[in-house]
Amino acid sequence: MAGLSAAARARELGAVPVVYEKGTRPGGSMLLSSCVIWRFRDWDEFREECPGGDETLQRVVWERLDEGLAWLESIGAPVVEHDTGNPRTVGKRFDSRGLTETLVRAAGDLRVGEPATEEPTILATGGFQGDGTLVAEHIHPAGSLRLRANPWSSGDGLRLALGRGAELSAGMDEFYGRNMADTEFSEEEFVPLAQLYGRHARVYNDRGEKFFQGEVSWSENDLVQATAQQPEGRAWYVLDDNALDQPVRGGKVADIVARAPTRVDPGELPFPAPQGARVAVRVRPGITHTIGGLRIDQSARVVGTEGLFAAGADAGGISTGGYASGLAAALVFGRIAAESALDGL
Repeated sequence: MAGLSAAARARELGAVPVVYEKGTRPGGSMLLSSCVIWRFRDWDEFREECPGGDETLQRVVWERLDEGLAWLESIGAPVVEHDTGNPRTVGKRFDSRGLTETLVRAAGDLRVGEPATEEPTILATGGFQGDGTLVAEHIHPAGSLRLRANPWSSGDGLRLALGRGAELSAGMDEFYGRNMADTEFSEEEFVPLAQLYGRHARVYNDRGEKFFQGEVSWSENDLVQATAQQPEGRAWYVLDDNALDQPVRGGKVADIVARAPTRVDPGELPFPAPQGARVAVRVRPGITHTIGGLRIDQSARVVGTEGLFAAGADAGGISTGGYASGLAAALVFGRIAAESALDGL
């Protein structure tokens, strides 16, 4: 999202950008997502949800996302739904493949499978979740996080910018992800195997301890990060009849549980089953993208460097302490990075 949006905007402004795509296809993790691009409806709620984030950067995303969404539509990006289905948020859902193809056409010179042959101006390498060493250093030393993203986002932008004097943002130990059915999964299963009903379940670790205190957030990202800290980096969602009947994702919790390959009878739990339990699902966190990264200013300039800009998951600290749309921040700051880079020429 960030790199293609930056290139498309730069080309729109008369530049001739080149996008170097490390992977074997364009689109990064945007192509693999449900492609809902959103912001909080109310500014105060954004701050409450992500209290550790950079308020200046948050304000830019909140104020400029609607403009960015209109821009995507204006260049032909196909909209699937014109709302998010969540009363707390506003935004649109795009067809991920169609959006990728639209941005590729608008970006112009895209070189797939090629390393950059010139010094980059805008970094949009997608964070460092694909690098086990960096994840162990900053997020979780045990290496229990499964990758729920493209395999090419491995900290290239982070390393390059640090070599040029860049500063790091807040939230380097945080990530966005989902608790997944604890099994191997393919890209096609990133969404269907996400067990997004932790707030309705009774949640235990392998020792039978209820490790999460308080109410699980609506995004459940807090529960995912807490799960990563448990023994073996996993947890059990235990469900009774009431929990199975709760609405989620246009259906019921029971529908998601039925597709989970790690569901078991309560008698198979490694601890005594709680009263009323009907089924349990073993889950493990999948990391989608990092939350911390390079510190940028509101012009997308990497703080501590000269002439270097960053957007997408390479730019950290926007949703620290909570969860906000990574695609929204990538869209907004991808466009801003192009505008700022050209303004400096």
